[in-house]
Amino acid sequence: MQLHIIFAGRVQGVGFRKFVKKVADQMNVKGFVRNLPDGTVEVLAEADEETLKNFFQAIENGPPLASVNGIRYEFLEKEGGFDEFKIEY
Repeated sequence: MQLHIIFAGRVQGVGFRKFVKKVADQMNVKGFVRNLPDGTVEVLAEADEETLKNFFQAIENGPPLASVNGIRYEFLEKEGGFDEFKIEY
C-alpha cells in the first residue's frame, strides 16, 4: 500500500526532507520525499496500512522549524517496488 502526501506551509529549507527520511528509516517505510517547485513537499511512502498510518502521525507536524498549514493525502492500493526511502533532489 502507498501513502501520497503533499505538505504546504514553511516546509522547505527547514530540514523537512531529512526529518521524513529519518522517520521512514526508523519505521522501515520505503519511497521518497522531495521538494516541489511550488514550495510544497511531496512524500510517497510504501508499507503496510498500519505502518503508513503511524508514519503519517509521526511526520504530520514536520520538524521543529517547520510550520505545516496544509496537508493533502491519499492512500493508494498499489506498490511501486521501492527498496529504500530516498531524498530526491
